[in-house]
Amino acid sequence: MAQGKTKVKTKTRTEKAVAPAPTDWAVNYANTITQDDLRKHLTVLASDAYEGRETGEKGQRMAADYLAKQFAALGLTGPVQNSDSPYLQHFTLERNHWAAEQMKLQIGKQQYQLLQDYFISSDSPFSQETTLQPIFVGYGIEQDAYNDYAGLDVKGKDLIVLAGEPTKDGKPLLSTDGKPSKWGLDTRAKSALATQKGVRSVFFINPDADKFAQNLARFMPYLNQPRMDFPGKAQAQSPRAATYFISTAVGYELLSSNAEGVAKYQAAVAEAGKPVKASFKPAKVVVRSPRKTETFATENVMGYLEGTDKKDEVLVLSAHYDHLGVRDGKVYNGADDDGSGTVSVLELAEAFGKAKAEGHGPRRSILFLAVTGEEKGLFGSEFYTDNPVFPLAQTIADLNLDMVGRTDDNHKPGDQYVCLVGSDKLSSELHAISEDMNKKYTQLELDYRYNDPKDPERVYYRSDHYNFARHKVPVIFYTTGDHADYHQLTDDVEKIEFPLMEKRGRLVFHTAWELANRDNRPVVDSNKP
Repeated sequence: MAQGKTKVKTKTRTEKAVAPAPTDWAVNYANTITQDDLRKHLTVLASDAYEGRETGEKGQRMAADYLAKQFAALGLTGPVQNSDSPYLQHFTLERNHWAAEQMKLQIGKQQYQLLQDYFISSDSPFSQETTLQPIFVGYGIEQDAYNDYAGLDVKGKDLIVLAGEPTKDGKPLLSTDGKPSKWGLDTRAKSALATQKGVRSVFFINPDADKFAQNLARFMPYLNQPRMDFPGKAQAQSPRAATYFISTAVGYELLSSNAEGVAKYQAAVAEAGKPVKASFKPAKVVVRSPRKTETFATENVMGYLEGTDKKDEVLVLSAHYDHLGVRDGKVYNGADDDGSGTVSVLELAEAFGKAKAEGHGPRRSILFLAVTGEEKGLFGSEFYTDNPVFPLAQTIADLNLDMVGRTDDNHKPGDQYVCLVGSDKLSSELHAISEDMNKKYTQLELDYRYNDPKDPERVYYRSDHYNFARHKVPVIFYTTGDHADYHQLTDDVEKIEFPLMEKRGRLVFHTAWELANRDNRPVVDSNKP
């Protein structure tokens, strides 16, 4: 019997379709933050036409107008009520400066010149001509067994103090590691001590004439600038001891002595290892140091993007847009400080605005805040946090950008880094979110050196985020640290590293996106403002 063909039935296996990964809209909109757009805005704001954007001056008002128009063009609303522009929060500051033509410092019949023979680094109670009989208190130090004030009642008195600290064989007597102590680094510790003791004024004498000249040259740009504050605030504060820095030659006249006499006193202290009685017989000094005061208006600029189901909670993205203005006819453009942060906020606003326009807007509302007066004392952020447009209790965090366009002296060119300050001060959860977003999206080196409580530069307290932190609002301060062009004429657009600035801006965006869209606001579980 012949064999036939056998049919074999087979089943065709149908492959199960794999669902496409959900679109990560954060990446989509973060990519709208581009170096080209950053450059476009910064080339405008950091140009000579904006005259350095000094608070209260024409260039600052021009910058405010530019920012307000950009926010409007991006579809943001102006949240400020009862203002001539809903994008502008106006407030008043007080400006005062020395009445140079009325200044006086005279010993005997000799009058001395301000900013040549002496300068003043504080307010002065001597608006009218006053004759003083100062007393010499050595180095003005009080530490353990070394006490220049022992047995002296100096409340309400006027003092003469030697700058620096006592040394023996070139080593500071009051140091344990051979390095200058706080008394020798500068005069702040001595001034604070004198103020604590109720002293009326201190005349600092630097026995090194070259160092006096160097200090005068160093502080000259600031001494010529007006001081600012809120009206009446300076008068309400406890007075500090008036601080005069007099030249070496004028110091000798005030002590009724000479270089040899001062050197002899210093040698005696070094030999004894403690204060010694001085033989100086200080001369009387006539002083007059009035200030002129005027008030002026300035403004914060803000754009508001309303959220969806959690719109009553607000995330703030901030930067200061003011800078140093014009000095000696030269424009300080402040491209990095803080043009870089300001234009980054504009790019963040554009990214979130585009997301909302395309149906992917954030759950929480976002306030894009450009503040003025940072360079003069964090005034814009202080005014906003004391007079918030949205309740601070509903403000979940402030992400603040100040100088994000350069590489500092602690890094080499090309380093992919950003310094973060304050991220863990009030909320460990905010810190963790920041770390996660960087790990997932940008992989920058996160440098926390300024977060150290012992940071000698106290960076945490020196930008606008701090005014939110003092109200218990969690913060992250993004910066890249100081560089040689900080507060110099050379802080220009040509030196900005736009590719790196773009990447830093995207890190802020991803952190903001997560904060604005997660179910819960970051918990406040610490108290380190």
